[in-house]
Amino acid sequence: MEMDPLVALAGLLVGFVVGLTGMGGGALMTPVLVLLFGVQPLAAVSSDLVASAVMKPVGATVHLRRGTVHRGLVGWLVLGSVPAGFCGVLILRALGDGDTVQHRIKITMGVILIIAALAMLAKSELDRRRGPAVADAAAITVRPLPTLATGVVGGLVVGMTSVGSGSLIIVMLLALYPSIRASQLVGTDLAQAVPLVAAASLGHLIFGDFQLGLTSSLLVGSLPGVYLGARISAGSSTSRFIRPAVVVVVSLSGLKLVGVPTGALGAVLALMLVVALAVPLRRRNRAAGSPESSRLPGGHGDDDPGDAVVTTGIGGAT
Repeated sequence: MEMDPLVALAGLLVGFVVGLTGMGGGALMTPVLVLLFGVQPLAAVSSDLVASAVMKPVGATVHLRRGTVHRGLVGWLVLGSVPAGFCGVLILRALGDGDTVQHRIKITMGVILIIAALAMLAKSELDRRRGPAVADAAAITVRPLPTLATGVVGGLVVGMTSVGSGSLIIVMLLALYPSIRASQLVGTDLAQAVPLVAAASLGHLIFGDFQLGLTSSLLVGSLPGVYLGARISAGSSTSRFIRPAVVVVVSLSGLKLVGVPTGALGAVLALMLVVALAVPLRRRNRAAGSPESSRLPGGHGDDDPGDAVVTTGIGGAT
């Protein structure tokens, strides 16, 4: 077993982002292994899933102790995701052998990454529009069939690409249960991800291309990275700046994996930067021109403008 210090460093950085923001994981680590380290897609998926199987229980245990896991939702999700995660590996093997299956996994992974980036954007927008959610875990009425279907879809995607347990599934849950608290959403997703990733990992250990040295290198870096990121996130707003960067990286990685030329990626990146700058400005202009803001101290309707800073619910203080 050979340790790769560069892979361990990449695991440290990705683990830090995951601990800080609660997003990334397979959506960052798998494309990093494929695009930066030249790891074959199947080996990247297999090793990343096995590494995740070691890391996921840590976060899930914390949420179980805090009571932020909806056990009813977890039960229906797991009922669909565990067999689907294992079947996802079987579907991979049925796609072909050698270079053929590697190419197909690469394309599939790219498509899923693009969908995951869109899902992250959708979650951000849903969070912004719905405001603080205060539903109790006991007050949420479980919808068995849609929740089961969410588990099946998420399980298949995770088993085939290692992407989705912390991005796609969490967005689908938010769409089904918009009143769920953020802590319950994250805790429930982490708890259901433990058996899902374990089932997918078992499939990859049997049928995939698991590499012990690669997985060990990932764990050496990612375990302290996740811990450090989680500790910092407790009293920091840094994640609000890192989350958009994660979306950009995931989007560009997905486009690269599906074969988009490097020059076109530069144009896409420039467009993303323009949008990233324009959207907050537009929201601030809307907030500044709203009737509510004109009635606040410092607004246009005040006799002594400029005496106060207006705080909005969009993006914090403006």
